Amino acid sequence: QVQLVESGGGLVQAGGSLRLSCAASGLTFRRSAMGWFRQAPGKDREFVAAIGWSGGFGYYAGTRYADSVKNRFTISRDNAKNTMSLQMNSLNAEDTAVYYCAARQGRPLSDYVDEYDYWGQGTQVTVSS
Repeated sequence: QVQLVESGGGLVQAGGSLRLSCAASGLTFRRSAMGWFRQAPGKDREFVAAIGWSGGFGYYAGTRYADSVKNRFTISRDNAKNTMSLQMNSLNAEDTAVYYCAARQGRPLSDYVDEYDYWGQGTQVTVSS
C-alpha cells in the first residue's frame, strides 16, 4: 500500500521560508517521479514542482518548476530515505494553499495532476501579509 505523508506546513510571514517534506512508502521510490502541487480555496489544484529519477530514459530525470515559484522554491529528493522536500523561500500571500505530494512510479516527471497515481493528504501553508 502506497503512502505519502507530507509535513512542514504552517503559518509564516510574507518574505519568510518553509521547508516541506514528503515521506514515501510502499513504492519503488528511486524509480518514481515525484511532484508537489497546491490548491488554494476555490481554485483548482495546480502544479508547483516535480523531480524525476535517474536510471530510466534521459527525459525521466531533472526538475521542473511552475513559473510562479521558479527561483524561489527548490525541490529535492533523498532516495536513501525515501523522502522528497520542497524548500520555499520569499513566500508571499499567493503561496497560501494546501500543498500535496504526488508520485508516479516508473514514468517520467510531469506537471499534470491527472498523470500522478498516488497522493498525500496535504499540508497547509499560510502566508500572512
